[in-house]
Amino acid sequence: MIFTERLRLRPLSGADAAWWVELHADQEVNRFVGAYSPEQAAARLLAIETQWAERGHGLCAVELAATGEVVGRCGLNWWEEFGETEIGWTFARPHWGQGYASEAARAVLDWGFGTLGLRRITAMIHHGNAASVTVAERLGFTELRPDVVLGRACTVYALDRERHPAGGRP
Repeated sequence: MIFTERLRLRPLSGADAAWWVELHADQEVNRFVGAYSPEQAAARLLAIETQWAERGHGLCAVELAATGEVVGRCGLNWWEEFGETEIGWTFARPHWGQGYASEAARAVLDWGFGTLGLRRITAMIHHGNAASVTVAERLGFTELRPDVVLGRACTVYALDRERHPAGGRP
């Protein structure tokens, strides 16, 4: 688990399938990350659990520390085809604009650079996702390259451990 002042991050599991489907059913949420059927959610969550087991990291459910309510997801995802570890975040619309994405991502970056010793973390942001670009830039990411992820054009941003505000220390 990763803790911040307001949030608790825990590994996602198959038990989160109904919530995952609900999160991605909102058209404003899924316009950049897509919708999931229950079967697709189960398969994606199994892949996340496998990544946790094999790599020691993966995506997390983001809960409000005060209530336990799951408000989003944030974490690290290994992309074999790019040879990169990506940070990603997605939050339920009622929780937008409260700084949760930046807070959760900052904690994940501290963990990734410090505890896991990663040298670079990328953020693959689909074109038009201005809110995620703002979060990435606030965290110190800079543009690395244009690319295509899951058939959609994106810009890959990167942050090297040496440029991370905490200097990669846990």
